[in-house]
Amino acid sequence: MTSPLPTVKTAAETAAHADVTSPANASGRPVSRVRRHLPTSPWLFAAPGLLVVAVFILYPFVSTVVNSFTDRRTLIAGEFVGLANFRELLHDDMFWTGLRNSVLYMVGVVPALVLLPLLLALLVQKNIPGITFFRSAFYTPVVASIVVVGLIWVWMLDERGLVNSLLEAVGIGKVGFLSDQWLLLLSAMAVTVWKGLGYYMIIYLAALANVPRELHEAASVDGAGAVRRFFTVTVPAVRSTMVLVAALSSVAAFKVFSEVYLMAGPNGGPAGEDTTLVMLVQRTGTGLTGRVGYASAISVVVFVVTVALMLLVLRADRKEDA
Repeated sequence: MTSPLPTVKTAAETAAHADVTSPANASGRPVSRVRRHLPTSPWLFAAPGLLVVAVFILYPFVSTVVNSFTDRRTLIAGEFVGLANFRELLHDDMFWTGLRNSVLYMVGVVPALVLLPLLLALLVQKNIPGITFFRSAFYTPVVASIVVVGLIWVWMLDERGLVNSLLEAVGIGKVGFLSDQWLLLLSAMAVTVWKGLGYYMIIYLAALANVPRELHEAASVDGAGAVRRFFTVTVPAVRSTMVLVAALSSVAAFKVFSEVYLMAGPNGGPAGEDTTLVMLVQRTGTGLTGRVGYASAISVVVFVVTVALMLLVLRADRKEDA
């Protein structure tokens, strides 16, 4: 006697069975278990990133704001002092020196980083033989370590460095690039501009690739030269990118630390006259006797100023659009 053949369910029977066994929603339609658990899936994927943001960004930010209202030190928890740290800032000459240098640094660096990378992008925009080499060469300082770059410039601008040796050879004499207050600040600005040219050049190259060629051709037909086409076609087409570069470079310049620290030293140059706000935070809040609460108050001021800069740039861009 032969054994009975196994029963094979058709697709319709399987669907009917699923409809019977699946839970029903308010409309009476069955809802599968997979679909019922889908809303939690995005949070599972985002959980690692959210955890990193919470631990390394959100918690330090909240901790800094809380510490700014205390007299906490490195080894002492401290007590709540209200606005005492912020009132002390108003009478701290070193704070105003740091604020002055940070603002001057931003004013000197931002215009150069908005205009020079655009001109550089126009030079390397065309696809001609060998242009890839120049693009890579201009971008090399971006991937180089800021410590290495700073040390190279220090060796070049030192009294016995390459630049002063050349100046002395042509009869000009040595220049105190690293000993004069203002020359040191200008030298650090030059390092920042030199290192940031390639980065912002790439941003401009992406923007220039979206500019219609017909606009330049039409302007050429109307008799516009290269300079006129730059101001009437190129600049309006990449204006939003220029605003983005201005915002990014403003925040980075106001929070400058590495360039000035490497070239001026931990004391901020002669008598600390080249100290920036971020250098003041590092100097005040570190060490066994570091004033963490006071340094946190300076950090809060830096945060407020950078947010204000971003809002001003965005507001100016909206007014221009209007």
